[in-house]
Amino acid sequence: MAKKWLFITGTDTDVGKTAIATGLLSAANKAGLRTAAIKPIAAGCLDTGAGLENDDALQLRAIASHKLSYQQVNPVALEAAIAPHIAAQESGKTLSASRLVGFCRGLTLLPLDLIVIEGAGGWRVPLNDRETLADVAREMNCPVVIVVGMRLGCLNHALLTAEAIRADGLVIAGWVANIIDPDMLRLEENIATLKRLFNEPCLGTVPRLQNLTPEQVGSYLCLPAEFETN
Repeated sequence: MAKKWLFITGTDTDVGKTAIATGLLSAANKAGLRTAAIKPIAAGCLDTGAGLENDDALQLRAIASHKLSYQQVNPVALEAAIAPHIAAQESGKTLSASRLVGFCRGLTLLPLDLIVIEGAGGWRVPLNDRETLADVAREMNCPVVIVVGMRLGCLNHALLTAEAIRADGLVIAGWVANIIDPDMLRLEENIATLKRLFNEPCLGTVPRLQNLTPEQVGSYLCLPAEFETN
């Protein structure tokens, strides 16, 4: 039975959630943990002939030690690369937190030590007029890792995201400084500011490198304390 969950969220879209999620999975694999991953909803999928598939979900599936079917990793695949609730409406689908939670809980009985759930966009991405993707993490009572895309404006985005997660009653397992703008002015000073203002641990700083593999990303990360092995 799965023992632990991690929900990966970001301060915005395109801040490197998948890179960090796969890096954490790689680090967990190296530590001898049995891992799996799920991206319950993905917008921006290509028709492969076997159905719609999303590159982020494929990366998660490839690095996890427990091999799931594509449909288990990404049960709701939407073609348009737009806000998920709009993509769902345009394709005649209805999104709900309870349905996405059901897909996640379907993995509970597998012999796993860690299941990573990757969100879509930021913390408050709408699913419908009443719910956001944050409701999935809340219903799962899932510890959260925040991926902070290091660029101008990230301090405000990071602190507001953390504030919202805490207000939802969830634990922040840690945060990662992902350098998406290597030319950001006062980069080190901004990272130092976040380290002072966050009560939760920094799990690592990932540099901007070309063709970064999960193994490379994982080398810059440490697992949250509850996943560390002796």
